[in-house]
Amino acid sequence: MISDIHCTQDFLDDLILRYPQLAPCRESIQNAYLLIARCYHNQRKLLLCGNGGSAADCEHIVGELMKGFLSGRALRRDDFAGREGREAQTDHLLAHLQGALPAISLCSPPALITAIENDLGGDFTFAQQIMGLGSAGDCLLGISTSGNASNVCLAMAAGRLRDMNLIGLTGKDGGQLRELCDVCICVDATSTYQVQELHLPVYHCLCAMLEHSFFEERGSYE
Repeated sequence: MISDIHCTQDFLDDLILRYPQLAPCRESIQNAYLLIARCYHNQRKLLLCGNGGSAADCEHIVGELMKGFLSGRALRRDDFAGREGREAQTDHLLAHLQGALPAISLCSPPALITAIENDLGGDFTFAQQIMGLGSAGDCLLGISTSGNASNVCLAMAAGRLRDMNLIGLTGKDGGQLRELCDVCICVDATSTYQVQELHLPVYHCLCAMLEHSFFEERGSYE
């Protein structure tokens, strides 16, 4: 699956054509893709964290990875060889469900988040979840427009303890996050809204590259 690297370059070429200001990020985007693709190839998962608009971006990414994005991701019976249930139920599921790339937003569970904030402090909102959900070989994507969000930086430190692959998505200088990650994508902007405007095409490109690698011939929405 990961050997299909050359085909995924089309998505990067298109991204840079439409957003020339992202050209300096090309290598870091490619390296982030390779880390996440290797994670999925090894049956691991992606965790994501961020605050405010970046939390919304985490949810957006999960939505693109956990179901079809550009592709229909049709399921095949041989994907589940020897594991089928009753024939009619199997056919019904295969006809309606899609392939998924496992991704979890750490911004989602309000009861857990408020409990952590109350008992441990808001800085540990994501780090505590990583203690329960993170495993060696997983990927953690931390999004911070400044690169200095303390709860995202502590999440990276917790991810390091868990032997996870660490990816940052941030603004121009990368802030503290840049030094904490294996790969950090630093878009060329400083104002929060301008950074966020560039984050969206970057993660759409990553999602398209990943989908192409794992579901290349599973049907298209086009």
